[in-house]
Formats: sequence, C-alpha cells, structure tokens
Amino acid sequence: MTPSFAMDVAAVTLPLPGASLRYRPDWLPEAEADALLAALAAAIPWERHRLRLFGREIDAPRLSCWIGDPGAAYTYSRVRFEPRPWLPALAVLRARLETTCGACFNSVLANLYRDGRDSMGWHSDDESELGSGPLIASISLGGVRRFRLRARDGSGAGLSLDLAHGSLLLMAGATQQLYRHDLPKTRAAVAPRINLTFRYVHGARMELSDPACA
Repeated sequence: MTPSFAMDVAAVTLPLPGASLRYRPDWLPEAEADALLAALAAAIPWERHRLRLFGREIDAPRLSCWIGDPGAAYTYSRVRFEPRPWLPALAVLRARLETTCGACFNSVLANLYRDGRDSMGWHSDDESELGSGPLIASISLGGVRRFRLRARDGSGAGLSLDLAHGSLLLMAGATQQLYRHDLPKTRAAVAPRINLTFRYVHGARMELSDPACA
C-alpha cells in the first residue's frame, strides 16, 4: 500500500514551505490516552540507547525502545537496533493508525521523556531504510512538550508546536529532506511523556495488520 496521507478532516495542515505536515491535537480521547500512557509506561522494556556522535559514544538523553516486525532493523547515529516484538496495545494502535493514515507501518520507536531534562537533539528521520519520502506518524502521550522544525538550508524557515496529550502529528513527503526537528529541554515542571513514532522500514518481513499491506 502506498501512503495516501488520508488523515481525517479534523486534522489541520501546518504551514511550512515544501513540507507535508498534518496535526490533530485530540486524535485519542483523553481517557483512552491516559490509559495507554499508564499501560505503555509499565509494559515497554525501556532502555538507554547508546549513540555515536562526533566520534564518541554517549547515552541518549531519554529512554527508548525499538519495536517492529521481524527484520525491521533500524540504524540511527551509526548504531543498528533490532526490533523487539509488538506489545498487544501497540499492535492495536498500529492497525487503527493505518486506517487513519491510509498507510502501512511495520515499526515504532517509543521514547520516554521522564522530565524536562530529557530531550531530543536536532535531526531528520532520513535513514535509507525509510525511503526517500517517509511517512512518520507521531503520537504524544503525557506531558506537553515543545516540538520544533527548522530548515536544513539555513533559510530560517521553521515552526514550533506544543504537542498535546493524545495528539497525532503526521510528517510526510519532503519534510525529512528539507527540515530537521528537535524536542528541547525545559526548566518548567512537566509530567513524563511518551512519544510513539510509527514508520515503515523497507525490506522487512511484514506481520500483516492489514491485508492491503501485502
């Protein structure tokens, strides 16, 4: 199935030159988002990934877990991550997300930001296994954090967005080629946050949640 980016009409298109961005702050009802946050915080086998930056290894400033179909390995910062099996709650969420987006996903990166000191530096999700114009579906649960995008060409184009509890942000098309994004630290008191970024890794064997993904 080719991603159609067919998100429901309740989503808003975010204005950013050359990018394809849609956002719905209430994609999950509050009670459902609360229950999912609690369940995933307890069930996901969180670990601290080691990243290679500027010739040395450092601890990622958050806890993470790479989950997906067999063979959906992902290389980030020159480190290869093998997928852990799908948790039932995430498998159900994947099927629902595929219906919303009109696309297929075979993996998800789960990140846990324990407080405002946890963060994500500037980067693009442009690894070769994701293809030239990947669809990234990002679900936020828990504390509201600031998400920023800025142009890779230094033009100054960009935007900032406070990602709400239960929200869904879709990034597609040339977004990863034209922009980097980050989640900066904050000194404000903020509740723990889980971010789930669903992706499609090319070359992996699919555990079909949707027959159309064959």
